[in-house]
Amino acid sequence: MKKLSIAIIAIFTMCIILAGCSNSKTAEKDPSTIRIVTSFYPIYISTINVAGGVEGVEIINMTKPQTGCLHDYQLTPGDMATLEKANIFVANGAGMESFLDKVLQQNSHLTIVDASKDIELLASEDSKEQNPHVWLSVPKAIQQVKNIEAQLIEADPKHKDSYKANAEAYIEKLEALNREMHENLDNLPNKNIVTFHEAFPYFASEFGLNIIKVIEREPGTEPTPNELADTISEIKGLNNRVLFTEPQYSPEAAKTIAHEADARIYILDPVVTGTADESAKDAYINAMHHNMDILKEALK
Repeated sequence: MKKLSIAIIAIFTMCIILAGCSNSKTAEKDPSTIRIVTSFYPIYISTINVAGGVEGVEIINMTKPQTGCLHDYQLTPGDMATLEKANIFVANGAGMESFLDKVLQQNSHLTIVDASKDIELLASEDSKEQNPHVWLSVPKAIQQVKNIEAQLIEADPKHKDSYKANAEAYIEKLEALNREMHENLDNLPNKNIVTFHEAFPYFASEFGLNIIKVIEREPGTEPTPNELADTISEIKGLNNRVLFTEPQYSPEAAKTIAHEADARIYILDPVVTGTADESAKDAYINAMHHNMDILKEALK
């Protein structure tokens, strides 16, 4: 009798475990859920403002939110596993994701959303490549949001009304941001700036700034002694001796230049790192407000 009771309990327990496993697998492969994966942080911000909170839609940022720009980024096995389960991959485009061909080769089921579609691009300095940092122009960030909205609707028409309403609400905020930034930056007395790397040409073009030197053409590539000397000489000739670093990278080269040129260092944020949660919805607007305040202080 005792053995029979033990056997019944064991069978009952096994049924519960199997039911749990079955439910887990069903949830994992639920065909009604649209899984959207974004390539990196600024694209995640735009996408959650278009698709965030839409029932039946899940948004995942593929890279860690502290990754920064995807210069020479190498896909990890974890990235590939994430993409395998996705329906839609939202990319910045404009050459930022050099790994896109590999993604498509191994995930032919994916719909690719190109956030920079039909956006006029600038060429990188001393390079035939196009500069992919388009989101740092607010009007171009607005165009990216419109591109994401349109291509998500095409890929997932079921949620058209939600995508459209969300995008319109966010674009309204971005347009207000753009007006405020122009009001504060258009008439600054000093327009010459030195930046850390080539993240800010679109920003500079929008607000009439002149980037006279870039400390590191590519992050992690230290300037040569001749380049350092040339940058120091350029800054010494300015009425307003300032240079701008980025919070994602070491400021050591900038400190050397600032010391030799008797210049002040400020930080501009290219909005490539942050927290991948609900608070990210306002991360772009908050960072651009901060950049506006920094420039007002530095270039007064």
